[in-house]
Amino acid sequence: MDFSNYLCDNFYDEMFDAKGVVRPHYKSVLESFSALSQSDFDRCVSEVDKSFLHKGITFTVYNDDQGTEKIFPFDMIPRIIPKNEWDHIEAGLKQRIYAINLFLKDIYTDQKIIKDGVVPKDYIFSAPHYRKEFVGIRVPKDIYVHICGTDLIRNTEGDYLVLEDNCRCPSGVSYMLEGRQALKRVFPKMFPSVGVQSVSQYPDQLLKVLKHIVPSGVENPTIAVLTPGAYNSAYFEHCFLAHQMGVNIVEGQDLIVENNRIYMKTIYGLQQIDVLYRRIDDDFIDPTVFRKDSLLGVPGIVDAYRAGNLGLANSIGTGVADDKVIYYFIPRIIKYYLGEDPILKSVDTFLASEKEDFSYIIENMENLVVKSANESGGYGMLIGPHASKNEVDKFRAAVKENPRNFIAQPPIALSRHPSWTGKNFEGRHIDLRPYILYGDEISIVPGGLTRVALKKGSLVVNSSQGGGSKDTWVLYS
Repeated sequence: MDFSNYLCDNFYDEMFDAKGVVRPHYKSVLESFSALSQSDFDRCVSEVDKSFLHKGITFTVYNDDQGTEKIFPFDMIPRIIPKNEWDHIEAGLKQRIYAINLFLKDIYTDQKIIKDGVVPKDYIFSAPHYRKEFVGIRVPKDIYVHICGTDLIRNTEGDYLVLEDNCRCPSGVSYMLEGRQALKRVFPKMFPSVGVQSVSQYPDQLLKVLKHIVPSGVENPTIAVLTPGAYNSAYFEHCFLAHQMGVNIVEGQDLIVENNRIYMKTIYGLQQIDVLYRRIDDDFIDPTVFRKDSLLGVPGIVDAYRAGNLGLANSIGTGVADDKVIYYFIPRIIKYYLGEDPILKSVDTFLASEKEDFSYIIENMENLVVKSANESGGYGMLIGPHASKNEVDKFRAAVKENPRNFIAQPPIALSRHPSWTGKNFEGRHIDLRPYILYGDEISIVPGGLTRVALKKGSLVVNSSQGGGSKDTWVLYS
């Protein structure tokens, strides 16, 4: 395989420096891939594709007239992170999730950060995912976010920046685990020679986190994954994780609440559930408390949780920390609770609801990335420099109508990585989603899901919009 014509194009490239010289931690991998013939490489690609197909590793594309189920695109060239970089990432993510949990506990109990004027109350109380129903309710072990997927990018200087936090139901970890297995099958000799840290311990660590929030007095807990069902875009992942942990997977219709305890319907009668890893958003989890038209949740599940008879991961109300307006305040939140500066920096952000920022956004929209505060998957976003005048005008009108719902950021030239186009290797923009688990301790498997924008020039890495993934290798040294 030939990399001689590969161009960095003035972006920060993960594999090559500005002069086109391979970075030291990629040298061994580059040599291994360069030694492959085209036919051998094609055979490896085919084996991985067949493996994903046979395992049903798919995602759902909504509003797609070609069919909704797609095989998850996987690029064969791994993204490599040396240990010193990973140590920095890990420290920053642990700091961040610790501060976010203190913030969530505070705003649902004493609200000191509001009283001290660090975060304006209107931003918190107007957040769509702030749950006033949980004010004054203590959650098990005071942990709100047990599983977090924080998205990181690298700028032109190679600095890691936090793009956003996913504190409700972060997805993609199954693609991380299956991508690793796929590459180990086709390149079994490469892993020990390079010195790649394992990610296979994630399901065991996740199960340990879930056992940490078992209600007191329960010795042999029953744990289950709560899924919206087969039509959800991440259903494969729900089944995968349940299988890997050796626990049940259930839908709302499989459960019933009696006397503030939740039970699973089985052929042997009712079996009490002690902990749920829920993959259903707050809005749909209990029609007696939130959306009354929900058929996905379980009537009474909130009462069972409030009564202390159920452990729930993640807790209800964590979505306020996902709000992109609250993202703006995370550096202040870290400083307020921990007395520390953020280890990982954030992207410069403008709030449309602030008078000066509003004027700047409206006047410079064609030069900014404008985001809806509570949408995900690459939706509700305008990339000004790549947008048409009509698209900019529509977003300008939307921002004027509801300023609270929008933030803006300067375009960041995401780092790029060599990716296979089917004909040759070209640079494609990437990000990184590590997965942070918070139980009796905070743990992060060394790696994460590297998402890649497979469309040339695109900055949108989400699978629903043409993105794929790479295996992420964190080195021992």
